[in-house]
Amino acid sequence: MKLFVYDHCPYCVRTRMILGLKKIPFELIILANDDEATPIKMIGQKMVPILQKEDGSYMPESLDIVDYVDQHCGGAPVLNGPKSAAIATFLDDIQQVDYTLVYPRYVKIGLPEFSTQSAREYFENKKKPKSGPFNECLTKTEQVVKQVEPLLARLDELLVSADACNGTLSIDDICLFPILRNLTCVKSLRFPAKVQAYIESMAKQSNINLYFERAI
Repeated sequence: MKLFVYDHCPYCVRTRMILGLKKIPFELIILANDDEATPIKMIGQKMVPILQKEDGSYMPESLDIVDYVDQHCGGAPVLNGPKSAAIATFLDDIQQVDYTLVYPRYVKIGLPEFSTQSAREYFENKKKPKSGPFNECLTKTEQVVKQVEPLLARLDELLVSADACNGTLSIDDICLFPILRNLTCVKSLRFPAKVQAYIESMAKQSNINLYFERAI
């Protein structure tokens, strides 16, 4: 199987997680952020992730891919745990503010999808209607960190285990870890102990890199 992604994309991380959790071999292909032709050729529109299955067919949509892999590949399903309304609320709340921190950093930390100036400009032009100019976002770092850290403290109280947010792996982990992983690109952000342990455990289980060493 082949998986076409951007490294920073949280929806892409969902699909990388399930393949990693189930230890399924796959080829990871990172597209340039401004490459419209490749995904359009595969699925008719510019979006990732895209899974190319063993029969050569293409599947888009992150949660569809997660469900397909969990149910049909690599043995018995692993996402058997319960969902939490509190985790869903946390995700809704943090995604109201975290983009101001992560968008401008994605293009500065050496990710392969942003290796060209045209790819970086393409991304900013797509995102700045929501975030504003990236240089202005960076000036708001301290202000937004002060909004994010109490949310992380709230999450710290919700986490049941470092190995699964609700105690047993579930779709909540698939949705939660990518958001937390991307926040590791923010150097001044401090994670509570249980959240930090969860991030590191899920990264190891999923075989997905974190951004701590390149954070700005």
